Amino acid sequence: MRRMFVALIALALLGVPAARAVQPDEIMADPAKEARARELSRELRCMVCQNQSIDDSDAPLARDLRLLVRERIAAGDSNSQVLDFLVARYGEFVLLKPRFERQTLLLWLLAPVLLGGGGLALWLQIRRRSRSGADVPMPPLTPDEKARLAALMSDDATSR
Repeated sequence: MRRMFVALIALALLGVPAARAVQPDEIMADPAKEARARELSRELRCMVCQNQSIDDSDAPLARDLRLLVRERIAAGDSNSQVLDFLVARYGEFVLLKPRFERQTLLLWLLAPVLLGGGGLALWLQIRRRSRSGADVPMPPLTPDEKARLAALMSDDATSR
């Protein structure tokens, strides 16, 4: 019975939609502008939580940033103008997806370069191994080697 109860609670929790941090008093009257604000809020990092967007964060600073985004949209700024304003104020760190610029070049290119370098090293290692003949089968033993091996094995068996 207890398992059934736990399963029902788990199932009910899976059906609950994820709660957003946007408060009812923050929502704009114009649905198009609100959609733009939500889209921008998902692209901006909460400076307190650092791994959440301001759309998901309950931190007071995230609320202030959400209100600032809506204020800039109401003033007639485009999405890029709002982002530029926030980057000028808080730096590139405020963006969850940093822009591809000279300052962020290392951030964007380091992972592909490391992956490519690792693949190249693996390919060179496999190629070198195949050239060294490690996979070449050993030639059969000569009659002299067979006799010597038999003598060594009979000596080893008698010494035990």
